[in-house]
Amino acid sequence: MASDPREVRRDALVARLEESGLDGLLVSHLPNVRYLCGFTGTAALLAVFRSGESLFVSDFRYAAQAEAEVGAFARLEIVRSDPLGRLLGLLPEYAGTARLGYESHVLPASTAFRLDEGESRRFAATSGLVEGLRARKDEAEVNAIRAAGALALDAFEATIGTVRPGEREIDVAARLEAELRQRGSEWHPFPTIVASGPRAALPHAGTSRRVIETGDLLLLDFGAQVGGYCADVTRTVVVGARADDRQRVVYDIVRTAQGVAREGVRVGMTGREADALARSVIEERGFADGFGHSLGHGLGLEVHEEPRLSATSETELPDGAVVTIEPGVYIPGWGGVRLEDDVVLTTDGPLLLTDGNTELRELV
Repeated sequence: MASDPREVRRDALVARLEESGLDGLLVSHLPNVRYLCGFTGTAALLAVFRSGESLFVSDFRYAAQAEAEVGAFARLEIVRSDPLGRLLGLLPEYAGTARLGYESHVLPASTAFRLDEGESRRFAATSGLVEGLRARKDEAEVNAIRAAGALALDAFEATIGTVRPGEREIDVAARLEAELRQRGSEWHPFPTIVASGPRAALPHAGTSRRVIETGDLLLLDFGAQVGGYCADVTRTVVVGARADDRQRVVYDIVRTAQGVAREGVRVGMTGREADALARSVIEERGFADGFGHSLGHGLGLEVHEEPRLSATSETELPDGAVVTIEPGVYIPGWGGVRLEDDVVLTTDGPLLLTDGNTELRELV
C-alpha cells in the first residue's frame, strides 16, 4: 500500500480519470496542485496522466522550493517564462493527442483560449475532479484542522477578555490577528470579521472603524491555518453589560439550532437535509427571515470547499468530510448572532473539532 499520501491521492485521481474517459488532467488551481504534489508556492501547473506519471511546471522563483517539496514525485520543469507553453510542448511525450481534462471552473479565459487553439480535439472542460477527492479528509488532514481550531480559539480567549466599550472594531481585529500569528497560524484564511451593534446584522460585515458601545452584540468570525488547512469559528458576545431580553432570546434560538445541527448531521445526508436541521428550529421560533445563508460548508486547504450544507444542495455528505455548522439570525438595524464550530463526519456520527463552548459571554 502506498505510504505517501500524494501517491494515494494520485491513484484516486487516476481512477476518476478512467471513469471520466480522460487520459490526464491539467491542474491549475493551486490548492489542488498542493493537495496532489505538496507544492506550497503561488505559481505552478501540474499534469497528471492515467499512466501514473506527473509533470510539474513552475518558474525560476520556485526552483529550490519545487525540488524540496515535489522532489521525485513528478517530473520538474522550471522555466523563465510561459509555463503553460512549456507544458503544452511536453504533452506529446506523455499523451500525444489523447483526451485531457482541464479545470474549467478556475482556469482564466485567456488560458482556456490557448488550449482551444488547434487543440480542441485534445482538451475537455472538467470541474470538481480533484475537489471531490478533497471532500474526504484523511487523519492527518483532520488533525491539522483540529490544531488550527484549537489555535484560533486560544487566540480568541486571549483577545476577548480585553474588549471594552469605546474601542473600534478594527482595534479588536488587530489584537485577534496578532494573537493568531503569535500562536503559529500560517495565515488568515479569510478577512477577520469583527462586527458590533447594528453591523452584526451583516453576515459578511468585515471590520470597520465603528466604536463599540456598551450593550452591543459583538460578532467575531475568525480562522487559523495549520499545515495549509483552515479552521473557521464564529462567536458572538455582549460587550460592557448584561444581555437584554431580546439578545437572550435570539442568542438562545441560534445556540439551540446550532446544537441540533451539530449533533444531528450524519454521513449520507444531503446538504439540504443537514441545513434543515438548524433552519427548522429557527423557523419554528419565528425568525425564518433572519437566517438567509446556508448552514455551513466544507473546510480544508480552502476555507470554503465541498461539501455545501445548503437548502439547495442534493449532494450527499461523505465520510471524512469536515464542515462548519454556523446558523445565524440577523435583524437589520438591531444586530445579529452567529455561532460556528467545525465537525468531521464519521460513520459513527459527527466529531467536534473546535471546543463547542457557545455559552453566552457577557463582557462586564
